[in-house]
Amino acid sequence: MTESSMKKLASTLLDAITDKDPLVQEQVCSALCSLGEARPVETLRACEEYLRQHDKLAHPYRAAVLRAMERVLSSRASELDKDTASTIILLASSEMTKTKDLVWDWQQAASGVLVAVGRQFISKVMEELLRRLHPGTLPHCAVLHTLASLSVANAFGVVPFLPSVLSSLLPVLGVAKQDTVRVAFCSALQRFSEGALEYLANLDRAPDPTVRKDAFATDIFSAYDVLFHQWLQSREAKLRLAVVEALGPMSHLLPSERLEEQLPKLLPGILALYKKHAETFYLSKSLGQILEAAVSVGSRTLETQLDALLAALHSQICVPVESSSPLVMSNQKEVLRCFTVLACSSPDRLLAFLLPRLDTSNERTRVGTLQVVRHVINSAAAQMEDKKPFILSSMRLPLLDTNSKVKRAVVQVISAMAHHGYLEQPGGEAMIEYIVQQCALPPEQEPEKPGPGSKDPKADSVRAISVRTLYLVSTTVDRMSHVLWPYLLQFLTPVRFTGALTPLCRSLVHLAQKRQEAGADAFLIQYDAHASLPSPYAVTGRLLVVSSSPYLGDGRGAAALRLLSVLHPNIHPLLGQHWETTVPLLLGYLDEHTEETLPQEEWEEKLLMFLRDTLAIISDNAWICQLSLELCRQLPCYDEAPQEKNFLYKCIGTTLGAASSKEVVRKHLQELLETARYQEEAEREGLACCFGICAISHLEDTLAQLEDFVRSEVFRKSIGILNIFKDRSENEVEKVKSALILCYGHVAARAPRELVLAKVESDILRNICQHFSTKVLGIKVETKDPALKLCLVQSVCMVSRAICSSTQAGSFHFTRKAELVAQMMEFIRAEPPDSLRTPIRKKAMLTCTYLVSVEPALDEQARADVIHGCLHSIMALLPEPKEEDGGCQKSLYLETLHALEDLLTSLLQRNMTPQGLQIMIEHLSPWIKSPRGHERARALGLSALLLRYFLEHLRVSALVPFHNLGLLIGLFSPRCADLWPATRQEAVDCVYSLLYLQLGYEGFSRDYRDDVAERLLSLKDGLVHPDPAILFHTCHSVGQIIAKRLPPDQLISLLLTMFEALGDPEKNCSRAATVMINCLLQERGGVLQEKVPEIVSVLRSKLQEAQGEHVLPAAQHSVYLLATQHCAAVVSSLLGSPLPLDSHTCMLWRALAVEPRLAAQVLGLLLEKMSRDVPFKESRAFLLGRTPDRVATLLPLSATCALFEVMSTPAAGPAVLELYPQLFVVLLLRVSCTVGVQLPRNLQAQERRGASPALATRNLEPCSSAVDTLRSMLLRSGSEDVVQRMDLEGGWELLRTSAGHEEGATRLARAMAEHAGPRLPLVLKTLACTHSSAYENQRVTTTAFLAELLNSNVANDLMLLDSLLESLAARQKDTCASVRRLVLRGLANLASGCPDKEKMEFRTASIRLFGHLNKVCHGDCEDVFLDQVVGGLAPLLLHLQDPQATVASACRFALRMCGPNLACEELSAAFQKHLQEGRALHFGEFLNTTCKHLMHHFPDLLGRLLTTCLFYFKSSWENVRAAAPLFTGFLVLHSEPRQQPQVDLDQLIAALQILLKDPAPEVRTRAAEALGRLVKLA
Repeated sequence: MTESSMKKLASTLLDAITDKDPLVQEQVCSALCSLGEARPVETLRACEEYLRQHDKLAHPYRAAVLRAMERVLSSRASELDKDTASTIILLASSEMTKTKDLVWDWQQAASGVLVAVGRQFISKVMEELLRRLHPGTLPHCAVLHTLASLSVANAFGVVPFLPSVLSSLLPVLGVAKQDTVRVAFCSALQRFSEGALEYLANLDRAPDPTVRKDAFATDIFSAYDVLFHQWLQSREAKLRLAVVEALGPMSHLLPSERLEEQLPKLLPGILALYKKHAETFYLSKSLGQILEAAVSVGSRTLETQLDALLAALHSQICVPVESSSPLVMSNQKEVLRCFTVLACSSPDRLLAFLLPRLDTSNERTRVGTLQVVRHVINSAAAQMEDKKPFILSSMRLPLLDTNSKVKRAVVQVISAMAHHGYLEQPGGEAMIEYIVQQCALPPEQEPEKPGPGSKDPKADSVRAISVRTLYLVSTTVDRMSHVLWPYLLQFLTPVRFTGALTPLCRSLVHLAQKRQEAGADAFLIQYDAHASLPSPYAVTGRLLVVSSSPYLGDGRGAAALRLLSVLHPNIHPLLGQHWETTVPLLLGYLDEHTEETLPQEEWEEKLLMFLRDTLAIISDNAWICQLSLELCRQLPCYDEAPQEKNFLYKCIGTTLGAASSKEVVRKHLQELLETARYQEEAEREGLACCFGICAISHLEDTLAQLEDFVRSEVFRKSIGILNIFKDRSENEVEKVKSALILCYGHVAARAPRELVLAKVESDILRNICQHFSTKVLGIKVETKDPALKLCLVQSVCMVSRAICSSTQAGSFHFTRKAELVAQMMEFIRAEPPDSLRTPIRKKAMLTCTYLVSVEPALDEQARADVIHGCLHSIMALLPEPKEEDGGCQKSLYLETLHALEDLLTSLLQRNMTPQGLQIMIEHLSPWIKSPRGHERARALGLSALLLRYFLEHLRVSALVPFHNLGLLIGLFSPRCADLWPATRQEAVDCVYSLLYLQLGYEGFSRDYRDDVAERLLSLKDGLVHPDPAILFHTCHSVGQIIAKRLPPDQLISLLLTMFEALGDPEKNCSRAATVMINCLLQERGGVLQEKVPEIVSVLRSKLQEAQGEHVLPAAQHSVYLLATQHCAAVVSSLLGSPLPLDSHTCMLWRALAVEPRLAAQVLGLLLEKMSRDVPFKESRAFLLGRTPDRVATLLPLSATCALFEVMSTPAAGPAVLELYPQLFVVLLLRVSCTVGVQLPRNLQAQERRGASPALATRNLEPCSSAVDTLRSMLLRSGSEDVVQRMDLEGGWELLRTSAGHEEGATRLARAMAEHAGPRLPLVLKTLACTHSSAYENQRVTTTAFLAELLNSNVANDLMLLDSLLESLAARQKDTCASVRRLVLRGLANLASGCPDKEKMEFRTASIRLFGHLNKVCHGDCEDVFLDQVVGGLAPLLLHLQDPQATVASACRFALRMCGPNLACEELSAAFQKHLQEGRALHFGEFLNTTCKHLMHHFPDLLGRLLTTCLFYFKSSWENVRAAAPLFTGFLVLHSEPRQQPQVDLDQLIAALQILLKDPAPEVRTRAAEALGRLVKLA
């Protein structure tokens, strides 16, 4: 690019800087910056020249140019030569000071230019700025601002000039009267001071390392004097803050003696401002700098100001930090920085001030003071070393504060203390205990809302901070190891520290491991020297019990087990190897689960096994007895944790089971019975578990102890009728009995099976029943307490299970079986039928399940009662509870249902025959058909379960038929479409099992897998989908499978069962039945010919009964399917339907028209039926009068009605067209021979009474019926114009009457000739044989029709003249005068017969045509078409922005179609991706991508594409005009400099210059953007 081109570009853009639109102006500036990035010197010179030549240019535009220059200089200043730099400096200086008034944006922009140049040419800039400083005259504010900014931007360059600057500025400070000028001076002095301090702090890098603070001291003090003594007194807050900001850094440059002299005034002056300013950050920051300066010179005056300073700073730190303003947070930091300075210089005075304030009860004061204490502990550690005892003692009252904010602050102080050795001092243990107490806080007791900067409320809670602190202190502060070990162990067992167990265990594990690394002596605990520590037995019991709820308290189970493992040398010396192996397995099990997935019983059993193995390894009776004693002592600790207390009971039972001392065992069992809290259900269960586990090793002693307790004074006193209200309430007595009953049950369940059978009835059941029912005055009284009932059921269940699982169960005769079963059923029936509140029925059914298996067997009635009672108890329950309704309720429901399943399978097992299965299904059948979905779901689930069980246990000794297969499949298969997805799945399972049962009865082995039946399983996924289309398609597939495997003798019974299901109240099931019926008919209908009348009759009756609108379409399809296989039989069966046809029969006729071939077959049969019989019969009544009566015969009349219904279906169109001549002629003849014909008398009576709503409302009168059918035939065959013509001329009405019939036939012929001429040749051919008809009316009608055809040109046009004349000639000698008359009329009638095209927009059509040419341009024309595509590329791309949507859409299409011709995959892919129809187009992004690919693959097209763009610069559409420069810019952006010769740059610039004056802002913006990119072609 030549310099002149560059200059043109720059000047063109600069001329556009005055654009009124801010977006255009911003784009012009961006374009200038783009020029500057490539050619900085030329661009900057152009800008300078422009501003110099346009002296009258308004300041906003001058500012815009200056800002562009600053942006260029910020990255390209190093490329300037000195002359250019000097020119720019002079320009910026002139612009900055051109007006004395404050025009901030203009002067700021000019100042920015000077600062940017000053980074490279500081001397020249400073020379120019110093030239602007005139002695005795106030400098321009912008000059001051520039000097200040330069001091920050280039301190090393400015500081050497500071003496000269200050010497010029200081004399005029007193002259400054305006606040704005004073603020500018303050800002400058602040920046000068900061620059000087930076320079002095980095002398090693400074250009002049000899510079000292003294060089500025005098001048700075002179300035200080004016600022502090005069300007600080101003009423203007902004000025006061500016003064304070300046005084901070200035104080470091004051002479030492001057600073000392000024402190008594300076400090109070600053402190006084705290009361006047809300934003105190600048005050605190400056104060901190002043204090640092004072301390650095060893000021003695500071001591006298200390009290005031501390009071003011303390009040600042006590201000609550609730604002989200960064200045408020920063102020806190600056205030703490001030305290650090004071702590280092006057620690005693500081503590004397702070520590008493910890005793106050005011929250803000205490929190603020604690913040300062923590800060000085960390920041002034050396000064606080000998003050540790005082600080510790001062924490006494804050430790008692319950306020959360205070607690947080205290924890943070203790954390700082731990790092600096405070906790090793006397009183440090109290701090540690405090941290542990806070770790034990429950999370729910953190009510405060989080601070504004906190993301997670829990992360800032007292507990969370304390937990983090304890762990960090334990793991990262080495000096704390000997303080915390073993001291932290004493917090493990107290209940109040339960919440802290997880962090305690983690810290102790880390400490223990460090002690182990130090050696065995350091790790082993000397219990004699630490009397407050818990014993090894207490630690073992505590950690084991809390592990039973492993996920509570942030995972305390894993933490407790890890600690237990690491403590093994201190527990017992023999445990090391075993625990090192088993504890990791337990931890791994926890890692595999979560709180939701952990099976609690299985986990507890693992822990108990761990305990049993541990006791076996220790094998020391004394140790075991001591552990059992400790475990019993811990029982009261878990009164508020029932689950853990329950587990503790199990641990006690396990430990007692391992003890060899019977006296100890019985003693502890007695104590447990006497001290148990029987009111608590979990405790009763735990006590019973304890006795059961103990009975494994001590059965005799356990039973004996239970007997002793019952005989003891304690128990007898509690149940005596005279003392019932004295010692314990009646309810409490029931709870004691419940516990004892449970104990017996658990003993039976756990004790060795070989010992239990002998004691079941004599000891265990006797005592259980004795406790359940009591005799009062000789009368047996049973309890109503549900808990006692539940305990009885549970215990009997455990006893029954124990009997069943015994190896001697087969020979055991359970005499109380029937009594117990009856008792269980009584309990079940007593439960509310609609709700499930207790597990009584679950336990009772489970008990019955075990009892059923024991001898003697139940009789039939008892079995039926059990089945009926249990089903009624479960099926009628309300729907299954959801998870959100309560997990326990859902769990109880599922367990109860499983109990019912087990009971039913147990009963089925006793009668494994088809009859036994049928009995079970009969019991379930009412529930399977229930109108309530949840009842159906349960019944189907149970049915599927029973069928699976029956199949799995099927034993067939001889090949026998399964007679009820069809009935059972008919019962279950419609449920495949039940509204409940679970029911659908179960229904498929039922059908699957039934098919395999059939195969089993046919002799196939159990492991045989049938490919057809197996397809049912793959269909289950389709039944999950709620989409009806998918659902019923799956049902159809199920029907196909049934059809393939159903024995022929079962087909009709299945169909009849399915027909019954059509009336199912569940419409989906009714629909499924229709689908399956039709599937069966389709697959197996060929064998049903004899059953067709029966099936059609059943269908018609079901249509009248069924309510669902889906039944009719399904019945239609059934008839259709039957007709495809037995058409004549179906037509005959339907023709036997009574007249008038009811609406359902009409719909069945219409069903026969849905398929053209069948429709043609049906129409043919109906035409045959109509023609075979006489149309009417003459009654003999004419003997009494003059003329005979003609009565219509039924078969032709029925066929006519049937034809009407068939042809009224649109699908019959093709068949009607195929049979057009036959239909037209037969119906025309039917019309002619029914004129004046009457209905049979029975039908006449019905006509007079009026049709019922279920009957069709069509006129049954024979001639009208025939006319309507003919009219329907013409409509269906596409001859609507004929029908309309007849409607307009009244032709149909004429046809119906004797007087007008002939005219009606004439008008019909006229309409046919005019609108259906092409049909006439075949019609005439069919009519030819009717001239000899036996019926005179038919001959008249056909002759009238033929005669009128000769009155139309159609006779000549279709070459029908000869055939017409021949037909008429044959009728000249007809015996009927009317016929002969009509022949003459025809011979006298020899006389004759336009398109609108759509328009389309020319541009749209031509563009789309261009796109379609891609399909036909192959071979030799491909190159020619490619050239056309290249030529049309730019117009197509630009017209994507066409205002007419159809044109833009056509451009999308054309580009997509032509893209492949360009042989550029990336470009074609971009067209396909961005230009899909209906997709929003981001035009800029798309055009950028397109240009990138174009310039990469076709760089030689640049000139051609740009030339095309120039043409569109003049487009009349704004969007296209804007798109053209955008396209231009992107092309240039992605081009290479070597393509420059293709471009006429001057022409392009001139064209874009014109666009910069376009009325549309968008066009101007795009033009400016393109101009900025043209620099690429340099």
